[in-house]
Amino acid sequence: MARLHPLLSLKDLHVSVAGKEIIRGVSLAIREGEVHAIMGPNGAGKSTLVHALMGHPGYEVTKGKVTFRGKNLLKMEPHERARAGLFLAFQYPREIAGISVRSFLFAAYNAQMAVRNPGLRTLSPIKFQAMLTEKMNLLRLDSSFAERSLNHGFSGGEKKKAEMLQLHVLLPLLALLDETDSGLDLDALRTVADGLNTLRKHTHVPFTALLVTHYARILDVLKPDRVHVMVKGRIVESGGAALVAKLEKHGYRSYAA
Repeated sequence: MARLHPLLSLKDLHVSVAGKEIIRGVSLAIREGEVHAIMGPNGAGKSTLVHALMGHPGYEVTKGKVTFRGKNLLKMEPHERARAGLFLAFQYPREIAGISVRSFLFAAYNAQMAVRNPGLRTLSPIKFQAMLTEKMNLLRLDSSFAERSLNHGFSGGEKKKAEMLQLHVLLPLLALLDETDSGLDLDALRTVADGLNTLRKHTHVPFTALLVTHYARILDVLKPDRVHVMVKGRIVESGGAALVAKLEKHGYRSYAA
């Protein structure tokens, strides 16, 4: 019955950056367990949309309504959105020297679970390590990976592996993936796509995501439920796999007008 109601609902959303309107009336609904992809040319507003949903202070919502799990998302601070179950995977993840992947995930896990599941006790370091090892084995990551400083000195592919590990540990209710496939070679792309598909198949929390991408290649593996085309801050068409094939063949020329 929960799937009858959207996990995330946007109605006539408008977003401005430095006084310039970028998002011009976006409406969409994402239900639990669905993966939606947003495609479009550079400057269409795709990244602006996901950053505004996460509450980035540089993005001003000037009009519209956004609900998450039936609550007004726009009234939440960014950290409250994260604790409520939103996760933003950046196009260019930041490096944090001196804080290990394991320490970061341990703090983030206990902070989020305390809010999302108030009756659930926080995990001890020993129990968390056991859980982390299980997740790393599932992603075929070496144990030494967890002891490295978060993203510090990581290659592009390693940064994406770190994000996949974060997703598997934190199990967000909604993942916002901002061009997570950008700049990846085929092996790294497969790692990301496989990590996302593993989440869809092997977790007790239904994997729900809004993926921003320029490329169809990740969608060939991930198989989204819905695809939306964004041009000049508006969603101009929505559909399924056939829409991806159309975009691959014709690009965005037909939306230029």
